[in-house]
Amino acid sequence: MANVIAVIWDFDRTLVDGYMQDPLFARYNVDAEQFWKEVNALPEHYRQTQDVEVNKDTIYLNRFIHEAQPGGKFEGLNNAILRESGSELNFYPGVPEIFDSTRSVIGNNKSFAERGIRVEHYIVSTGMAEVIRGSAASNHVDHIWGCELIETRNAEGDPVIGELGYTIDNTSKTRALFEINKGVPVEEGIDVNARVPKNLRRVRFENMIYIADGPSDVPAFSVVKHYGGSTFAVYPKGNKKAFAQVEQLREDGRIDMYAEADYSAGTTANMWITHKVTEIAQRIVSEEKQRLEAAVSTAPKHLT
Repeated sequence: MANVIAVIWDFDRTLVDGYMQDPLFARYNVDAEQFWKEVNALPEHYRQTQDVEVNKDTIYLNRFIHEAQPGGKFEGLNNAILRESGSELNFYPGVPEIFDSTRSVIGNNKSFAERGIRVEHYIVSTGMAEVIRGSAASNHVDHIWGCELIETRNAEGDPVIGELGYTIDNTSKTRALFEINKGVPVEEGIDVNARVPKNLRRVRFENMIYIADGPSDVPAFSVVKHYGGSTFAVYPKGNKKAFAQVEQLREDGRIDMYAEADYSAGTTANMWITHKVTEIAQRIVSEEKQRLEAAVSTAPKHLT
């Protein structure tokens, strides 16, 4: 289905003003700055004490699991609480409205609608999938990739997060891109490693738009750009450090455009994304017309 346009979103500091764990820190009265300081020190700690390499992007999950046990800072934390905390997230202006407005761009255009062109939205995050599922964005997107936590039981028999189920880091986000490309979330029986001819892949890379906030998404930016897709970065209003980061991404050719993280109607972010969706749809229409013209032979005429 080469008529699918996929808008793929990072989550923290892209859709959310801050980090998805912020409601958890408030709920359990945990110092967020100190927590992340301890987490960031873990890779070097394990390297020095045990000569073990750990994944810097996902080691924080182990700390949450550890602190969810009796006596921990997040004692009793489970998936239900994670999902509940998602409802407390503070999204940037224009979210989740941007999801529906971009779909309307296609649905309200007769030429686009007649050809079955559609916009799909996906979230690909190194954060906790259950938090995203509990958020205001959940019902507006087609699929969510995030880290999954398996529950065990504490001494009282209550559920508590106890094991890692599925993790996604900044590099493996590219796996999600290929899953979207091949239609894994939609088509049953297709594995990301399956060989699927390019002309039969559900979402062509040139029909993808990847939106994120910074250098950690360089692997995903690079893959989308390499295969002809579009890339866009956002930064919090007034944040000079974040602005410098996205400007560097632009100078390095990682992204096509950037703007303040505000998706309200009339903002640069809203207009660029809407324009890009429309541009892709117009290209799809043009390509279909060209294929049709090439396939239709000239009608026979009477000889003179």
